[in-house]
Amino acid sequence: MKACTNPLSAVTAAFALAATAALVVLGGCASTGYHFSQLVGDRYFKTNIDTYPVSINQVDGRSYLGRAPVLVDPGLRSIVVQGPPTVVNLQETRTIELEVKPCTRYYLVALKTNRLDNDFTVQVDFEEPVAGCTPPPPK
Repeated sequence: MKACTNPLSAVTAAFALAATAALVVLGGCASTGYHFSQLVGDRYFKTNIDTYPVSINQVDGRSYLGRAPVLVDPGLRSIVVQGPPTVVNLQETRTIELEVKPCTRYYLVALKTNRLDNDFTVQVDFEEPVAGCTPPPPK
């Protein structure tokens, strides 16, 4: 007598092997942990009429124009932001130093004394923990 072979069991075994390999690979990625902080140029509190969104142009000399949120490592960071357009200058920028904490999202805004003022200062509107983030291991 011949032994019966089921072609479906071969497909099932191949699928199980592929799924196991995928889980091993993904498990390796998960063990490294996500440990970046985030910079966002939007207002967190919408009711303050003297704050405006900003564009984050550079962090530590590296260009991030057009990216949101900007992912940065914890530590002291030099951040160049472009404020709201004014009558005098459409591309007014400011540089701030910010001590970035691990796994924290920062909402940066331009603060003006009134809508017609050309001058602005950059401030942190709000900071919150980043979900799913694990702090980096100590060095």
